[in-house]
Amino acid sequence: MRYIYLVAYVVSIFVANLLIDKFIELPFYGMLSAGTIFFAFVFTLRDHLHRYGMKFALIGITIALIVNTSLSLLLAIPIRFIIASFLAILFSELADTAVFERLKERSWALKVIASNAVSVPVDSIVMTLIAFLGVMTGEEMLAIIFADILAKYCIALTVIIRPEKVRSLWLKRWHKPCKEKQNVYP
Repeated sequence: MRYIYLVAYVVSIFVANLLIDKFIELPFYGMLSAGTIFFAFVFTLRDHLHRYGMKFALIGITIALIVNTSLSLLLAIPIRFIIASFLAILFSELADTAVFERLKERSWALKVIASNAVSVPVDSIVMTLIAFLGVMTGEEMLAIIFADILAKYCIALTVIIRPEKVRSLWLKRWHKPCKEKQNVYP
């Protein structure tokens, strides 16, 4: 399972990088990068890597940086996006790992929520400022940062819930053991 998480982690980052400059305007406020939809899974996927030890998580981050930088260069993605992505991943993932590691004795949900609370804003701010400074207005960049953080938190919350836990809670709450049918007609 660890390698499935690793591949999903690396691929999610790469797809997010391909879609970094495609935006969806939100109806209330904000401009959501289409890449954010994929990148929102990155932090929680990295948290899954952490289940196999900090060393494995750090190896995963290193592989993701190397693969994504190499593929981005091959596909001629603009250099400002490559630098922004590299630095945002480096800073945010190391921050995420540091928080996750400090809370290793705590519940899965707490570790994911706390580590995302730190890493998501770091990623969104670093990525947006480096990728779009001088290309977009300050107001546009604030709208992107706002929408990215909001979307990443919402998507991360959906990933936190593990299917086996939902099933277990559902069974405890709603599924009552069947009693043997009693014959009401003697």
